[in-house]
Amino acid sequence: MLRFLPGHIGLYQQAFIHKSITQTDDKGRCFNNERLEYLGDAILGAVIAEHLFKEYPDQNEGFLTKMRSKIVNGENLGALAEKMGLVSLIQTQAVGEHTLKHISGDAFEALIGAVYLDKGYSRTRRFILKNILVRHIDLDELEKIENNYKSQLIEWGQKHRKDVCFYTDLEPYDPTRFISYVSIGDNLYGSGSGVSKKEAEQMAANETLKELN
Repeated sequence: MLRFLPGHIGLYQQAFIHKSITQTDDKGRCFNNERLEYLGDAILGAVIAEHLFKEYPDQNEGFLTKMRSKIVNGENLGALAEKMGLVSLIQTQAVGEHTLKHISGDAFEALIGAVYLDKGYSRTRRFILKNILVRHIDLDELEKIENNYKSQLIEWGQKHRKDVCFYTDLEPYDPTRFISYVSIGDNLYGSGSGVSKKEAEQMAANETLKELN
């Protein structure tokens, strides 16, 4: 999976401990993957941004931002975690298919954070480019994918003369994240969560589109 020998194995173990089973170290500090996730998110975003900047010298900022979003969004990271066999390593008490997909994406980012702290930026960059981008992501195919699910759902509603509404608020168990629900007419459809209202609504719209199809 890693294709290199870890130096500090404790970092990698921590990367797969979800906050639902938070432990404490000998100094009383929380021992879960939230801080590693935060770090990994930043490192992953920087590496992907640099790669896209060089890969598409004639494209504008809007195109690059959209492509980066397609790669680092929670749904795609969850899928990458599954492809790489990370899901079975995650320790969590959370339940629900959607929740577990989200947790898998977080663990993926935490793993990146662990690699960075253990091996440094250059080795982490190489790990992301060779083991993730080259092996699991087809940029040509990604260009063709339209992942503005909210816009797609609103267009569906206009076409079928249906009122599509989003209800978004802070998650009750995690005030650092948002959760969104979609209603169409009198019926409740998909839900989604994210670090921003926009991400939560996109996830909810995506789940709704799957239900409608």
